[in-house]
Amino acid sequence: MNLEFVHVVVICTYMIFLVIFLVSYLIIWLLKYSLKYFLTATSGLPDFPEFVASALVNGVQVGYCDSNIRTAEPTQDWMKKLVKDDPQHLDWYSEKCFGNQQVFRANIDSLKQRLNQTRGPCILQRMNGCEWDDETEEIKGFNQYGYNGEDFIALDLQTLTWIAPKPQAVITKLKWDAEKARLEHNKNYYINRCPDWLKKYVKYGRSFLQRSVLPSVSLLQRSPSSVVSCHATGFYPHRARMFWRKDEEEFHDGVDKGQILPNHDGSFQMSVQLNLSSIKPEDWSRYDCVYQFAGAETDIITKLEKKVIQTNSGKTGSEVMLLLLKYCSYGVFVFFICHVEGVFWRKWMKEVKSIKQRRKGNKTRKLNRNIL
Repeated sequence: MNLEFVHVVVICTYMIFLVIFLVSYLIIWLLKYSLKYFLTATSGLPDFPEFVASALVNGVQVGYCDSNIRTAEPTQDWMKKLVKDDPQHLDWYSEKCFGNQQVFRANIDSLKQRLNQTRGPCILQRMNGCEWDDETEEIKGFNQYGYNGEDFIALDLQTLTWIAPKPQAVITKLKWDAEKARLEHNKNYYINRCPDWLKKYVKYGRSFLQRSVLPSVSLLQRSPSSVVSCHATGFYPHRARMFWRKDEEEFHDGVDKGQILPNHDGSFQMSVQLNLSSIKPEDWSRYDCVYQFAGAETDIITKLEKKVIQTNSGKTGSEVMLLLLKYCSYGVFVFFICHVEGVFWRKWMKEVKSIKQRRKGNKTRKLNRNIL
């Protein structure tokens, strides 16, 4: 038998085994799922919706609504199939979108009065939801509020009490701790209903949620004197890390790590910057950027070489600017809506009347409408 052919067979067999191993590893690693809701109400920001809400599964937006459209919309194909099979599911979200808008508006007014705020923008946020481990069946629920970028109050499901990290939130804590029916409602929702919905979402979107996509990694630089940004985009899932190494050892001096941000297609991007001001050109070969993908054994390593850096002075300058603008635009948007990407749709006002009528018969909704 031809020796070269044997080598090819051995290599192919190894690659097949490696792929099967990595896929199996990723499937095991992805047994943990999360369903998170990000709600943001604003005051004093005329060019931004007064209320924005997003639902995310494993960090990917699956639903969205705001005070302009006043109804909920699915944002993934598999989620659209779910609501097509269960239209009432979407109706519930639309009711919550409309109802929470009113509650958050009243909460902002109450907080502004309590804190004696007469001018300037105000932002009230809530992040709630649950996590589920498909292997251990462990459930974790959470419900927390933030005001103007700072923690305000959070629910402790173990003790069924509210935690107030700020003195201004003590009044709310005492009021909400006394509402035993609402606390029991929260416990039931985060331990039972939320995980049930999450499992349903995983069933519909399993192939999407369990996929693994490696990123495109580039070195970007605005000018020869500016920092070098190691930029990775298009990867999924979002559990990944990037760092700079010197002589194959991770270091932090002159390094600025960015956050993982969502792309419009459900993938993610991130950057880590290196300040070159104290690095001699002859020492560049000692540095490299490392992207580590959770569940994968092989890292993506990009050597710090002038020839691979995309700059404004080269032919790829337009690509650099597009990437930087894209990155910055997502960062600004994520800042305003608590790290949640959003897509704005045209108004669908004909649904509002039916939503108002359904609100009257919804008893459980009243438990959530407590003013801060």
